[in-house]
Amino acid sequence: MSHRRKITGAAFVMAIATFISRIAGLVRDVVVARVFGAGFVSDAFFMAFTIPNLLRRFFGEGALTAAFVPVYAEISSTQGEDEAQRLACRSVTLLCLVMLVVVIVGMLLSPWIVRGIGFGFGDIGGKLELTTSLTRVMFPYVGLVSILALVTGILNVRGHFFLPSLSPLLLNAGMIFGALLLGDFFSHPVYGLATGVLLGGVAQLLLQYPVLLRYRIRLRPNFCFAGDAALRRIARLMLPGVAGVAIYQINVIVTRLLASFLPQGSVSYLYYGQRLFEFPQGILIVSLAQAVLPMMSRHAADGDDEAFKDSLQFAFSLMVVFTLPAIVGLVICARPVYSLFFMGGEFDLVALNATSLTLIYYAPGLIFVGLSRVAAQTFYAMKDTRTPVLVSFWTLLINAVLGYLLMGPLQYLGLALALSLASAFNALLLIILLRRRIGPFIKHSLLRPLWGVVPATIGMIFVATPIVNMYDWYLPGAILQKSFALFFAVTGGGVVFLLLCLLFKVEEVSRAWQLFRRRRGGAS
Repeated sequence: MSHRRKITGAAFVMAIATFISRIAGLVRDVVVARVFGAGFVSDAFFMAFTIPNLLRRFFGEGALTAAFVPVYAEISSTQGEDEAQRLACRSVTLLCLVMLVVVIVGMLLSPWIVRGIGFGFGDIGGKLELTTSLTRVMFPYVGLVSILALVTGILNVRGHFFLPSLSPLLLNAGMIFGALLLGDFFSHPVYGLATGVLLGGVAQLLLQYPVLLRYRIRLRPNFCFAGDAALRRIARLMLPGVAGVAIYQINVIVTRLLASFLPQGSVSYLYYGQRLFEFPQGILIVSLAQAVLPMMSRHAADGDDEAFKDSLQFAFSLMVVFTLPAIVGLVICARPVYSLFFMGGEFDLVALNATSLTLIYYAPGLIFVGLSRVAAQTFYAMKDTRTPVLVSFWTLLINAVLGYLLMGPLQYLGLALALSLASAFNALLLIILLRRRIGPFIKHSLLRPLWGVVPATIGMIFVATPIVNMYDWYLPGAILQKSFALFFAVTGGGVVFLLLCLLFKVEEVSRAWQLFRRRRGGAS
């Protein structure tokens, strides 16, 4: 079906762009790890970055995109491009005003905010003060990336996915530039890293401008908010969405708050573990979810229930097919990746072992995060942002209770495990509620890919694990040997997985392979 091809194509394009950005993100984390290690300074920076990152999700990527895209897609489809253009201009203008207030208030209240989420830092002299200063420096990033999220929604509805997905590359480049070259201009080198966040945010936004012009979208100030029914609908949809994203991010804050009471370095271990966990999450989950929302929003606006359900089933199938081997890959390659890329400078053997184990505890949650993201986007496409909020609230409670209970016996690993278990709860409850809303959608066609994906994943394990075990990853240096070992493990396991999926005729992999060959042929 055409909508399946469009979903696969959009997800494929975004996955390529996101893969490039994630590679840059890996380089960024390696630079930060080697320059600042896992201790006093890195704990302060990662805790400080929690605040603007949290508000970015509140006003930007999560709630705003989920509320804006369905309404913008409907206006564009039913009332024409001129009305859609006016809605975009008014939305951007209003968002700029809101962000100006948020940034000013946030910078003024930073000391109290930081003390609330990093209370355990108070036992270490100067740590709270450094965290507060870094928070103030990075707070304007919230406004920049929130506007970027709205522009991304506009371009996604127009069918353009590549450059918006590539924009994190510029954030990573800014942070690398700041960490390596700007530190000498400040009283403490970590302020150079924080300044790099702002430079990256500006570059991300500027990257989208030529694409907007290509689609003849000119975002001019428009203060005619009164009487705009579409703008009111976006606001109504966004408010519960903000609450839902807030609850999700509070999960992260709760985890870091609990980690602040654990031995120094725990916040950094969790951050580095989650960053590598987010590598496949960004490539597979975010790309697919972003591709699904505009498509399903159009199906909902057109009243095409059959296409709506078919898109949902296909999105779930894609998520299962590609997250299952990703989980196994994270577990097998956790220690090799940290050994090859991170170990050195301030990042020692203790940090290597701790971050590797943290990633292993995070890994099983990947498939549940993916299913949750698709299910939540389905509710958003139906203009229901309330249900994901309620589910997220209960997920928050589960995560907080499990984190508190598990941090005693397992320390920071208990916090990682609690988040994985909470993600499983979130996914299962969303799926149950979605089934009640639209009827049965998990059919034989949805489960069929497992008959090919499971044996393909087992084949990948049998190939990759012996290659990884041939090398002692605790040895320092030996970059070339480690690179070859990791390359052959990943490549060998990946090739075996794809070949077995093609052998077992897994439709989702076959479609992706055909799309890749067509694009490659068109580019040659």
